[in-house]
Amino acid sequence: MEYKPISVTELNMYVKEKFQQDEFLKNVLVKGEISNFKHHYTGHMYFTLKDENSLIKCVMFKTYTANLNFIPKDGMKVIILGTVSVFERDGVYQIYAKAMKQDGVGDLYAEYERLKAKLENEGLFDASHKKKIPIMPKCIGVLTSNTGAVIRDIINVSTRRNPNVYIKLLPVPVQGKDAAPKIVSAISLMNEKKLADVIIVARGGGSLEDLWPFNEEIVARAIYDSEIPIISAVGHETDFTIADFVADLRAPTPSAAAELAVANIDDVKERLHIYNNRYKTALKKKVEFMRLRFEKCMKSRAFSNPLQNINEQYMLLDKKVKIIENAIKIKLKDSKTKMVKEIARIDALSPLKTLTRGYSITELNGKIVKSSKVLKANDEITLKFIDGENKAKIV
Repeated sequence: MEYKPISVTELNMYVKEKFQQDEFLKNVLVKGEISNFKHHYTGHMYFTLKDENSLIKCVMFKTYTANLNFIPKDGMKVIILGTVSVFERDGVYQIYAKAMKQDGVGDLYAEYERLKAKLENEGLFDASHKKKIPIMPKCIGVLTSNTGAVIRDIINVSTRRNPNVYIKLLPVPVQGKDAAPKIVSAISLMNEKKLADVIIVARGGGSLEDLWPFNEEIVARAIYDSEIPIISAVGHETDFTIADFVADLRAPTPSAAAELAVANIDDVKERLHIYNNRYKTALKKKVEFMRLRFEKCMKSRAFSNPLQNINEQYMLLDKKVKIIENAIKIKLKDSKTKMVKEIARIDALSPLKTLTRGYSITELNGKIVKSSKVLKANDEITLKFIDGENKAKIV
């Protein structure tokens, strides 16, 4: 029997019909972990659903995504209701999801939101409590697993940026029930012993359950109470934990945390070189300015003829003295003239002036006699003349 070959399209169509004939595959419930998630600009969602041993491609069209009450992301465990069919163009089978819910993490998300709101109301997220990351730390404390890519990435980035920086690893579990208390103990030890200038708390990506130690309240409060600045680098760039909000600085990845904590020594040298040139230029300008100012000062009268100003002041002083002397002379002259006039007036009123005209002054007992009625017989009187006085007796 000779078989007639068929096209690839015909084969894919045949397989697709077989899938469509299977009632079980029309409405199937599948649980697994999301990876390679992509939310297309059209509104459709494309992702892979996987477990420990296998994976399957999935697509959820915009018509159904509008009904979701959460945002899917890598590492999230979900349960999907959908239809399994073949995508003819690529010859692959995939799940066309119609509904999706979180698998066992609904309570965790509720606890996450509750704790986030509580700590935010207490002010643990406030920017005013954030400590400044040192510009040139000598020692970087790292709290993470001592195995895996995280610590290697931090060491590689840090030593490349500054070979002189010292990395001090304090190994801690980064997932599981025992992780949170040990992270808290490590933070306390770092602070108590002053083991580092800045601390990086880091781990790789994972599901909400995997990252949960960094959503524990005891870890959040330990980060808040730390005297040493802490950089949080937990999960992927799209993952946000409570530790990220409380930390003094959040880094999207452990490598980025190392870049934020360790200054690039080449950049520092370049800045120092620029500053050095600026200082030299500024110093040259300052010296030139001071030289010009010195030359200007030396050409001024104060240096070229220092006595000129003094002599001018002497001349001004002499002029003032002259003015004062003239004023005094005028005042004396006016006073003298006034005095002469007063003397003449007083002289004109003097009784002696009357005596020069032939008159005399009669006195009785030392008092001038102004009326004859005061005189009695036998009174002895004194008669004063211009050239002397004589005694007389009233008869």
